Amino acid sequence: MLKRRIAAALLVSRGLVVQSLGFGRRLPVGRPEIAAEFLDRWGVDELVLLDLDASREGRQVSVELVARVAAASNVPLAVGGGLDSLSQVDALLRAGADKVCVNRAARARPALVTEIARRFGDQCVVAAVDVTRVDGVLRPWCHLERAPLEVALDVHLRDLAALGAGELLVQATHLDGAGTGYDLELARVAASAVDVPVLVLGGAGHPSHLPELLEQSGAACAVAGNFFHFAEHSVTVTKAQAARRGVAVRVDTAARYDDARFDDDGRLLKRDDDVLDAMLHTRIPREVI
Repeated sequence: MLKRRIAAALLVSRGLVVQSLGFGRRLPVGRPEIAAEFLDRWGVDELVLLDLDASREGRQVSVELVARVAAASNVPLAVGGGLDSLSQVDALLRAGADKVCVNRAARARPALVTEIARRFGDQCVVAAVDVTRVDGVLRPWCHLERAPLEVALDVHLRDLAALGAGELLVQATHLDGAGTGYDLELARVAASAVDVPVLVLGGAGHPSHLPELLEQSGAACAVAGNFFHFAEHSVTVTKAQAARRGVAVRVDTAARYDDARFDDDGRLLKRDDDVLDAMLHTRIPREVI
């Protein structure tokens, strides 16, 4: 059975990883390479680095930044932000990226998706789609124009897969920074619309939200941003809870938390004192002379 993936989103603005709240407020987290190293050590399966300002500013994500992040981690790295040519994709792959995410360019010039797939392989191209709810209906969304696209969501996703996208990243913009859980309907619609793996981002705020997504939809990967940066031991705790629920995830870090206890917020609880005492190798009483 293929393992389901847990990925972390590194949302970058002005060279720093930020906490995004409703696509309006951005709170600084820190340097991307430090965040990448931390997440890698705690067992994240994949990193998704997205430059939030690149398309609006008419540039591509920094190749130098990508090189720093790639050098700091050993997990697959998907990178997006302002890409619109094969030469840019080539530069990012040479810098250490494993995949590229295209969003605006996939709409402006759909042939680019096919060109990337043919040149570098379909496993290299991730088509990203922003989604929101308009009068309760899920619609593809253009963040730059702040307007929905004139196409049904399932049709748009199938078109991107037909162009050659090896994976689809769907982001629930209406849940950005909410922490209330994923939009499970969105995940189900996306996963049932295409035959390629679907990654879902937006809404995670508790360790249970990620296995819930993987259990109740056909999504291949749960992606979280803010939650992984602001919750202690979040990656490993999330995987421990997912494994307990029978979700097939990779758990190979030194800290596994197989028999740990968690509080209502999903944080690790301290073991009882008698349990900690029993874990000591040898108790040597103080010598009396």
